[in-house]
Amino acid sequence: MTSTTRIPGKPLDGVYGGILKFAMKKKMGRVPEGAEVMWHHPAVFKDTMKFGAKVEKWDELDRTLSSFATMAAAAEIGCSFCLDFQYFLAHDLGLDESKAREVPRWRESDAFTPVERRVMEYAAAMCQLPVAVTDELAAALLEDLGAAGLLELTSRVGMANLTARGNVALGIRSAEFAEACGLAPLAAPSVPVVSPA
Repeated sequence: MTSTTRIPGKPLDGVYGGILKFAMKKKMGRVPEGAEVMWHHPAVFKDTMKFGAKVEKWDELDRTLSSFATMAAAAEIGCSFCLDFQYFLAHDLGLDESKAREVPRWRESDAFTPVERRVMEYAAAMCQLPVAVTDELAAALLEDLGAAGLLELTSRVGMANLTARGNVALGIRSAEFAEACGLAPLAAPSVPVVSPA
């Protein structure tokens, strides 16, 4: 695979780099190119990973809904790395792969429940500039998820925006984890979603 990144990768070195390399190879089969880009500033990389690990421990929002929200945000922003990685994680967590693969075309797919659609609509609306969340959508999700669930959804999508926008800006693209574990290709929307730049 040729490099697609705007900053060349740097091998993960030192004790902590070695630990990260081992953990990534064990979980994903290899070290993603994006990790080597981020290794130029280990503190940023470590702190982002630590916060991401804390986010994954939140449990007010159903795991399937949080996965679909994160994937919908990644699709809206255009982060192929995030979308592919989240699809890989959905498989790893035992979530419904047939639904997960449909997330990029959630607007036209009939695979989702009304609540799942509202969650993905909210995620997509949070990714717009300016943010396009309506009072009606927020009220419906407050009813669906409760206050804690809506707050967690909002925060998860905010984290997805941080990582996805950073990856796109740095040219970090899909590492094809889903393909490596034999998952069917992600569905593509019939009309590509274009986010404002």
